[in-house]
Amino acid sequence: MITDAAPARRHLAISARLQALPLGLVFAAFFVLPLVLVVVVSFWDYNDYQIIPSFTLRSYTESFEGCLDELPGLCTIFRTYASTARFCAIVWALTLVIGFTVAYFLAFHVRSSLWQMVLALVCTIPFWTSNVIRMISWIPLLGRNGLVNGGLQTLHLMDRPVEWLLYSDFSVVLAFVHLLTFFMVVPILNSLLRIDRSLIEAAYDAGASGRQTLWTVVLPLAKPGIVIGSIFVVTIVMGDFVTFGVMGGQQIASAGKIIETRLAALQFPPAAANAVILLAITLIIIRVLTRIVDIRREL
Repeated sequence: MITDAAPARRHLAISARLQALPLGLVFAAFFVLPLVLVVVVSFWDYNDYQIIPSFTLRSYTESFEGCLDELPGLCTIFRTYASTARFCAIVWALTLVIGFTVAYFLAFHVRSSLWQMVLALVCTIPFWTSNVIRMISWIPLLGRNGLVNGGLQTLHLMDRPVEWLLYSDFSVVLAFVHLLTFFMVVPILNSLLRIDRSLIEAAYDAGASGRQTLWTVVLPLAKPGIVIGSIFVVTIVMGDFVTFGVMGGQQIASAGKIIETRLAALQFPPAAANAVILLAITLIIIRVLTRIVDIRREL
């Protein structure tokens, strides 16, 4: 029996590797290889008109230039990353609350599987258009002469237009919440639908209130979905520069904007170095999130 089982297991293992080989090659060609090239270029020298393929730490040292001189304050790059982290935290908190609320409603208050699917598809409607169009659509609403300001003045709630509705931190956060809430809804909904309803009934039978059941039963079992949604939201906000630029009026700095500015100036090694720094910070955040819960059960 053991002799017959061993070749069968080897055959299954070889078959599994062969099936995964095409996807592995695509992953290596379009992710691993470009990433390796970015890391290599980040250590190259450069001047005003060309890249010099010689090893140097210039791009990294220039990124943190002057940081020691500004202690105990923060230098430009640290202030930029701190600002990006602040936006990440705000957007994450808002999308988590909204996404969990929507997912909870779909999972526990919509009894029909058909309607759960229909309402979940309704959440995808914003994705039927591009991100840029969705962001630009806020400008006629939030602008100085937009519909919101016009309505407030018509109702005599404001004497003058509200300036902070557009090209501000508020408009950036609003656009991100609009764009990214769906990335929270789907994984959390998937986790909530997997919860055995008998556990919730047992909690009620034991005398737990609705709030206690939510905190002691539902939320712990929804952690994988929350972590996956958090990874989506945090990684997108950390690397974004379009939303910051369009909704912030090119006035709000971000980690992604540093890279975009370097690329626009054709300074590829500094851009690559900042991309490596951003990737390292993002991986640390993802590592912290994945230490909270094993998300492999959800995948």
